[in-house]
Amino acid sequence: MKSTMITTLTQGPCALLVFLLAAPPAVASDQIPGEPQQRPIAITGATIHPVSSPPIPGGTIVFDRGVITAVGTDIGIPANAEIISAEGRHVYPGLISADTHIGLLEIGAVRATNDRQETGRINPNVRAETAFNPESEMIPVTRTNGILVAVAAPSGPLIRGTSAAMLMDGWTWEEMTLKAPLALNINWPFMATPAASAAPEAARRMIHARDSSLRELSEAIRDARAYRTARRAAAAAGIQAHKSDSRWEAMIPVLEGNVPVVVWADEVREIQAAVRWAEQEGLRLIIGGGHDAWRVADLLKAHDIPVLLGGVYRLPPRRFASYDEPFTAPMKLHQAGVRFAITTGDGFDGERNLPYHAATASAYGLPPEEALRSITLSPAEILGIADRIGSLETGKDATLIVTDGDPLEIPTNVERAFIQGRRVDLTSRHTMLRDKYQERYSRREKDGATSPD
Repeated sequence: MKSTMITTLTQGPCALLVFLLAAPPAVASDQIPGEPQQRPIAITGATIHPVSSPPIPGGTIVFDRGVITAVGTDIGIPANAEIISAEGRHVYPGLISADTHIGLLEIGAVRATNDRQETGRINPNVRAETAFNPESEMIPVTRTNGILVAVAAPSGPLIRGTSAAMLMDGWTWEEMTLKAPLALNINWPFMATPAASAAPEAARRMIHARDSSLRELSEAIRDARAYRTARRAAAAAGIQAHKSDSRWEAMIPVLEGNVPVVVWADEVREIQAAVRWAEQEGLRLIIGGGHDAWRVADLLKAHDIPVLLGGVYRLPPRRFASYDEPFTAPMKLHQAGVRFAITTGDGFDGERNLPYHAATASAYGLPPEEALRSITLSPAEILGIADRIGSLETGKDATLIVTDGDPLEIPTNVERAFIQGRRVDLTSRHTMLRDKYQERYSRREKDGATSPD
């Protein structure tokens, strides 16, 4: 009946309008956000992995109103608690992806779904959390693999804007924001140039672009400082301040050291220049990307500068480099005593593979406990959210996963997840397609089919 009606109506002058109205709506993420925790929950009999301390075999973790209240073996369980028996299972803190475009980019070819980048080169006032899309299909896909917190970071040519720690469950961006602003993101200009003797014109253009970008960056810091000085002087004199500028307002917490700066720099000279610049400007520095960070580990260690290492699954940056240079970089940073976290370097579509980046680093020399730490407690410490997440300790958020094995191993399944005590739906587009084609396969077996269509 419905198809006949549509066929009849769409033969008139309003065919396109009727077709659009009759077409089924686009389906967004169907998962319903979890309800706030109503009573205490105790997970018993599992191996608890606090990360900040050794594992606890046969342990119990209790949380109430979204906060962990007890972790251990001989602990009391509230009389009204819901008890989840988890013998043979493991409990870990939710994994943290410290650099993503989740919620900011859905389909690269569709401009309306791309909120990664604002126009212009100087955008410290851009806030990733306000553009975050709670309906993104990437969110359930990512959290199904245990990643419960993602740092959404804007893109851009120079000063990109501020990132935000986003929970992978919630109705609105306000509800999903764990902390913002988290850090100001800056792209460091390329320092390498071709030999002037071989390509003089190309070398001239690259040097000009580099110097122009560095000059823009210095001028932005200078203008932000002048703006802050004027605001302070007006406040001290008790007079009305001059007109507000959202760009320089956003820079004030950075200048005062309350918000760090993530400078995205990969090559040795870029990292060295960024360290000198941050020291001169008195800014709290985090190196993002940092493919060559292990080559200047002594410099980073001396200044206690952490690294958000941009992916383990990548090619070596130089022809003469060993094939396993990206795989061994985390181990070398660890041996040098440099604080670091592992990211995927993929932006958004490969975030579900985060634990496997850490696993590969472990296979190439990084101790297993450090590999786990690099995607839990270490990014939380580096980004200033370790008081809430990253480890299983009393007083922290009950943001955790229950698995049937080590989350760094591909066969492991995440069986339960809680974000601030809320039960999280672990279905996704991927699991729905899996179930669909498992049903097809079982029907074919039942019908006696022996070959694919």
